[in-house]
Amino acid sequence: MSGNLYIVSAPSGAGKTSLVAALLEADSGIRKSVSYTTRQPRPGEINGSHYHFVTADDFERMAQAGDFLESALVHDNRYGTSRKWVQEQMAADIDIVLEIDWQGAAQVRKLMPAAISIFILPPSFEALLKRLNSRGHDPADVIARRLANAREEIGHVTDFDYVIINNDFRTAASELQDVVRAERLRTPRQINRHTALINRLK
Repeated sequence: MSGNLYIVSAPSGAGKTSLVAALLEADSGIRKSVSYTTRQPRPGEINGSHYHFVTADDFERMAQAGDFLESALVHDNRYGTSRKWVQEQMAADIDIVLEIDWQGAAQVRKLMPAAISIFILPPSFEALLKRLNSRGHDPADVIARRLANAREEIGHVTDFDYVIINNDFRTAASELQDVVRAERLRTPRQINRHTALINRLK
């Protein structure tokens, strides 16, 4: 028996990071994979907690060594997920959530078809622009590029198993938790977890 692997993707500003944080706070049975990235830390970000911040050369060496389950170039920065860490956690029957973009999600689904993928949509492009501006740390040209990329990203929404519209944060957070709970109740997992009970009840 192994843990479930959840993939959460969204265009920048849709609320993916906040929703995953709420999921982790509400559910002690799931852990988040901390991605490696070549981008610079934002104010308040902690190395090893928010991301593993590495140089472009270090990232390339890891990629060449096959250390990444997936990797992608996003907004001119590279991101990657540790293959070893994810496999070790899942082998210990721990559920894992990956907070990655659609490119990484496609790579993971190809390698691990049982992964459960969830796409977060904003209620509108106006709301997306407002959220990006409210961050206060991206210049206008970066925000414009993120908005342009969002249209392409949203074009891949049909590749995902679940779609959550983040209009009201509390509702969206509850829906994300519902997906995790429901997947744990699928018949094959319940049979594996409760074989002795089911045999007694037959």
